[in-house]
Amino acid sequence: MSENTDNPESFEPNFPIVTIEDEMRDSYLEYAMSVIVGRALPDVRDGLKPVHRRVLYAMDVLGNDYNKSYKKSARIVGDVIGKYHPHGDTAVYDTIVRMAQPFSMRNILIDGQGNFGSVDGDSAAAMRYTEIRMAKLSHELLRDLEKDTVDFNENYDGSESEPSVLPTRVPNLLANGSSGIAVGMATNIPPHNLGEVIEACLRTIDNEDITVDELLEIMPGPDFPTAGIINGSAGIRQAYETGKGKIYLRSVSHVEGEDKQSIVVTELPYQVNKAKLIGKIAELVKDKRIDGITGLRDESDKDGMRMVVELRRGEVPEVMLNNLYKLTEMQTVFGINMVAIDKGMPKLMTLKGILEAFIAHRRDVVTRRSIFDLNKARNRAHLLEGLSVALHNIDEIIELIKAAANPTEAKASLITKTWQGSVIKELIGDRDMAMFKPEDLPAELGLQASGDYQLSQKQAQAILDLKLHRLTGLEKDKIFDEFNELLERIKHLLDILQNPDRLMQVIRDELNEIRDNYANGRMTEILEHKIDLTLEDLIAQEERVVTLSHGGYVKAQSLSDYQAQRRGGKGKAATKMKDEDFVDQLFVANSHDTVLCFSSTGKVHWLKVYELPMASRTARGKPIVNLLPLEKDEVINAILPVSEFNEEQFVFMVTSSGTCKK
Repeated sequence: MSENTDNPESFEPNFPIVTIEDEMRDSYLEYAMSVIVGRALPDVRDGLKPVHRRVLYAMDVLGNDYNKSYKKSARIVGDVIGKYHPHGDTAVYDTIVRMAQPFSMRNILIDGQGNFGSVDGDSAAAMRYTEIRMAKLSHELLRDLEKDTVDFNENYDGSESEPSVLPTRVPNLLANGSSGIAVGMATNIPPHNLGEVIEACLRTIDNEDITVDELLEIMPGPDFPTAGIINGSAGIRQAYETGKGKIYLRSVSHVEGEDKQSIVVTELPYQVNKAKLIGKIAELVKDKRIDGITGLRDESDKDGMRMVVELRRGEVPEVMLNNLYKLTEMQTVFGINMVAIDKGMPKLMTLKGILEAFIAHRRDVVTRRSIFDLNKARNRAHLLEGLSVALHNIDEIIELIKAAANPTEAKASLITKTWQGSVIKELIGDRDMAMFKPEDLPAELGLQASGDYQLSQKQAQAILDLKLHRLTGLEKDKIFDEFNELLERIKHLLDILQNPDRLMQVIRDELNEIRDNYANGRMTEILEHKIDLTLEDLIAQEERVVTLSHGGYVKAQSLSDYQAQRRGGKGKAATKMKDEDFVDQLFVANSHDTVLCFSSTGKVHWLKVYELPMASRTARGKPIVNLLPLEKDEVINAILPVSEFNEEQFVFMVTSSGTCKK
């Protein structure tokens, strides 16, 4: 009976029914993981996002080496997006530009020729103009890639293959840092000093139980390409212990001039745009939020950064600098969030976790490289055995080849015939045959217990591939010398594979080599204790005249408002009072001095002089009761300026009834 497909009631769908909530959730999670793993977060092993890895691999395939000529950036971009990275060319070129910027990367991975931008925010020239090649350090990230050290994946359309991770010898994630925003998470890892990171790796190899305190002695904190100062180390410790922390970056400056002084800024916090910073300072001056700056100019050149802030005569540079720290990007906050892909999943990493992941990666790379080199050495030794047999039986070999109708028949004859193997015994000596025998070689091939030798297909093909003059010209001594070198190489590789301590020593030696060739001095200074800005730090020290009226009105005036009078001068009014009010107290105090305020209830309150309202000569000031937390009917009877609190000074008080105390 045929099925009636015309009847709607008899139709059964052949696809699952899901709710839109479930589909949206599952699809969004799939999208999120694709962005997290495939685009936005770096791999903890090589410290690279997929786009960075693809750029370096494409350059390696093209032979765009550090010691060869530059190639147009557009050519590299085309290769990357055409073979490996099916995204926009602008994103790929922006990645290349950043990898070539010495003010963005602590250790540049691309050597650029042309305009690649500046700290002023200038954009790089178009990709058709700039030229690039790999930096020398990049070769250390790609070293041994051809030796089956990492897994390869198919590209987006299956036409090419690309490495899933690079077999880097450089702890790149910590050395260069990384930042990126994924879906639901982000990463922001600061760069560090390469030499310090390598020393931390070495200490971690030597001591698996190393603590954060011990690591901080070796690697005290981030090291930014723009140098600067890290204001306080507490956030560094927190980040290394938990994966999250906050550090404060300050610019480096000094003061020039004697009478009329200038602040000269020579280093800025990481990723601060110098041109925007200058514009921000100019805006603050224009809006009168900063007073005392008379000039602002950029004198930076090829020798380094030099931003000059000219101060008005008499201004205190330290106070101005504190205001610039507070109001501009001369002090910034860097939020550390060490998220990376570990074993295919995003993970918040500690410092020790990142070091251990890199060391584990190096252990895997060295193991796979050693296996590759061992197999290569064994296969070469196997071919040398065959050539030794051919040399020992040269006349018979030549006759056999001449008698064969074609190469296939000659090859079959070489394999099926049993050859005299005395020369192999001489070649091997008393060494263990299994040490250099290829693992996939059948037992019936090679040297037999009878002393005969059976050639393999590879050996037979190697003999046939030699031209007659090369076959007859083979020298026994050369074969023996190369064979002995191979045996030593095989023994060395077996020692690495069979002895974990030997393998770790290889990792140590290679890390030391990277440090010796590429590490340089620390650029960023670290202050152990954070210097917090207070309101007092933002106010210049100056002498002020403080007045308190009988009616409780208080004010402060700059001492410069008062002028010396000659004999016969008429003077000027210091303040304007209402009827029956008069000045009860008047004294000169520094703006940073403390004013003790004694109340009618026997209590003492205090204010800083700079907290008193500034007013003109003709102004009354403000009621002091509005400045202090006084109780009902409590009034201030006296005020006293104090420059410094110490045990040698006392306050002496006498009441109207004759009671006194100090």
